[in-house]
Amino acid sequence: MGTIRLNKFLADAGVCSRREADRYIEDGRVLVNGAVAACGLKVSDHDAVIVDGKPVIARERTVVLAYYKPEGVTCTEKDVHAKVTVTDAVKYPVRVTYAGRLDRDSEGLLLMTNDGDLIQKMMKGSAGHEKEYLVTIDREVTDYFLEKMGAGVYLKDLDRTTRPCRIERAGKYKFRIILTEGMNRQIRRMCRVFGANVKSLLRERVLTVTLDGLRRGEYRELSEEEVGALYLACGLGDRL
Repeated sequence: MGTIRLNKFLADAGVCSRREADRYIEDGRVLVNGAVAACGLKVSDHDAVIVDGKPVIARERTVVLAYYKPEGVTCTEKDVHAKVTVTDAVKYPVRVTYAGRLDRDSEGLLLMTNDGDLIQKMMKGSAGHEKEYLVTIDREVTDYFLEKMGAGVYLKDLDRTTRPCRIERAGKYKFRIILTEGMNRQIRRMCRVFGANVKSLLRERVLTVTLDGLRRGEYRELSEEEVGALYLACGLGDRL
């Protein structure tokens, strides 16, 4: 790794949160290369860091990527039937995997990370995390359609009713919808209840992260501030 702030180094290593790390440093409990560390100090994996007399071993740094998944890429790591998997498409020096799926025939934002805690939080359907989509269908978007979709739709094949959601017209055949759950092919199933088929489906946002600045097939690493906002939204503020 390059150099990072000492408090982040300690948090990434699982010693404590960043706030606690600052207190440890202020109290003189942290040594770097044999000297008492100062607040704001930056370290690398070549530095010897000791807290309360115990050496701290650096973990692989946390990485979160925003990836604009094109249609046709399958959210799986290995599948002999998939023409292109997400691990084929995203070549990154650190091993990352997807935090929340996106159908092969859908496109848009997919978050990828090496943080198992974040993946677990993102995959937990009961958490109510927002995901925003722009959808084009083969029938006109009517007021009736918007009202019924937004109120929750009973899906007979799953024997479940979707949660109420926010939905608005985005064009004659387009609507924007914000879901807080992730049933399999949910939007497509919901539309079919009203005799409509999805022609295109684009996920524009997941919680605090959007597609802004990305083109199909591109990915970028989230900034430290973006990761912090995402962790807070997922209830992982104690990791900051």
